[in-house]
Amino acid sequence: MLNTLKRAWYKNRLTDPAYQFLFEEPPPDEWVSIDCETTGLDRQHDHIISVGAVRMSGQRVLTSQRLDVMVKPDNSRLPMNANSVRIHQLRETDLDEHGLPPLEVAKQVLQFIGARPLVGYYLEFDVAMLNRLVAPVIGIPLPNQQIEVSALYYDLKFKQNPDAHIDLRLGTLMKDLELPERAAHNAVNDATMAALAFIKLQGLNRL
Repeated sequence: MLNTLKRAWYKNRLTDPAYQFLFEEPPPDEWVSIDCETTGLDRQHDHIISVGAVRMSGQRVLTSQRLDVMVKPDNSRLPMNANSVRIHQLRETDLDEHGLPPLEVAKQVLQFIGARPLVGYYLEFDVAMLNRLVAPVIGIPLPNQQIEVSALYYDLKFKQNPDAHIDLRLGTLMKDLELPERAAHNAVNDATMAALAFIKLQGLNRL
C-alpha cells in the first residue's frame, strides 16, 4: 500500500508529461540492471562519471540491449581526484571528449529503463546518485521498483545456514554462484554481473 501511495504521489508531481511511461505497467518478466561509476561515495557532493545498464528478459541477459554512457563534467563539479582516476581509468579529458551533458544522460537513462524494475548491487547508492541526475528532467525520484542483488544472496545463504558468516562482496558472490567475473569498476561490466547474479538467485531462491 505504501509503495502504491508513493507512486501516486510521484505521478502527480511529475513535471514533464512526456515521461508518463515511467508509471505504466512494465513489460512482463523484464528488468534493467544498472550501475553508476562515481567520483566518490558522498551522495551530496560526488558525481556520476558513467552509467551502464543492461536489460533482462526471463532468464536472459540481453547484452545487445545496453546503455553505456559517460557524463561530461559541468561547471559545478570539482575536478576528479587521482584516486578516482586510478579506480575507474577515466580522466577528465576522456569525459570531456566522449561524455554527454548530464541532462542528455538523464534522458537516455529514463528512455532505456522505462517502467521496468531496477536491479543492482548496492543499488540504493546508485539510485540516489541517479535521482540527482534525473530530478531536473522529471522533478521526482525514479519511481521504479528496486531489487537488491546482495539482499537476494543474503536470503539464500541465511536459508542454507543461519549461523554462517555471509560475505557480500561482489567477487565472493560471483565465485560462490559460479558465474563469470568481469573487470570491476566499469559500469556495464558491473551491471552485467549483477544481472547474471539476479537471474541465478531467482532460480535458487525458488528451490
